[in-house]
Amino acid sequence: MARKKISLIGGGQIGGVLAQLCALRELGDVVLFDIVEGLPQGKMLDIAEVGPVDRYDVCLKGTNSYEDIKGSDVVIVTAGLPRKPGMSRDDLIEVNSKIMSSVAEGIKQYAPDSIVIVISNPLDAMVTLCQKITGFPFSRVIGQAGVLDSARFATFIAWELGVSVKDVVAMTLGGHGDDMVPLVRYASVNGIPVMELLEQKYGAEKAKEVMEAMVKRTRGAGGEVVALLKTGSAFYSPASSAIAMAESILKDQKRVLPTCCMLQGEFGVSGYYVGVPAVLGEKGVEKIIQFKLDAEEQAMMDKSVAAVKGLVDSMK
Repeated sequence: MARKKISLIGGGQIGGVLAQLCALRELGDVVLFDIVEGLPQGKMLDIAEVGPVDRYDVCLKGTNSYEDIKGSDVVIVTAGLPRKPGMSRDDLIEVNSKIMSSVAEGIKQYAPDSIVIVISNPLDAMVTLCQKITGFPFSRVIGQAGVLDSARFATFIAWELGVSVKDVVAMTLGGHGDDMVPLVRYASVNGIPVMELLEQKYGAEKAKEVMEAMVKRTRGAGGEVVALLKTGSAFYSPASSAIAMAESILKDQKRVLPTCCMLQGEFGVSGYYVGVPAVLGEKGVEKIIQFKLDAEEQAMMDKSVAAVKGLVDSMK
């Protein structure tokens, strides 16, 4: 059986971690593209040379030519400027739109059958632009945000309750910005509602406050990392999150993961890319999972979608 091929566009911090994770998990042969000469070649040489130590055997290539992404099964796009302290994701729109336009042209020309996962910010707008330029079906152009936002939410819950992160299930919906929607009602520890456990610990009033603080921290979690690093934005966590999506696609795992998808009526939204739970398999998005939101959740979702619409419309 021919090995799968994964191409990574952007050789920065996230690109390097993506390449390493692909190799460690032996997901397939990996190409790392960047416009800076020597950068992707150097990173891939470094990762290749530790194959005997970490016991992986895949073909790793760094390149400055889009031609090398030919035949890719999955393309992951990280190209663009990262945030600096004080910047919102939305502040990046003008410069990253230009970068995304040329990246999408390269993918369209050389990897026309690939499934594309976008990580570049502002996420919802960049996925929209990538799909528009490639002209690929909506099921084959998706964005990574919800896996990471949900993981951050789950992490804070685990710390608060003193339980293993492995047993916390939590999910966020909506745009990848300050209006994202962490779903409090559905958060659980091995099936037990988180709010019930918080109420046992603190009583009803204080439990609400503690959860509100965690929701706020989840919404601002990316900015918290940016403020601490001072020289860029998160890269380990976005890379791992995108790899979870890529692995589900490459291995046809049918995992249900929060994914930035084009909505066509789901959750009352039409014609916009928004984060929702989706089944990811060999065809990309194979199904969007719909469920009923209560009035408060729907109001938050509507607010988040309005922010996405504003961002996408500003690009036009």
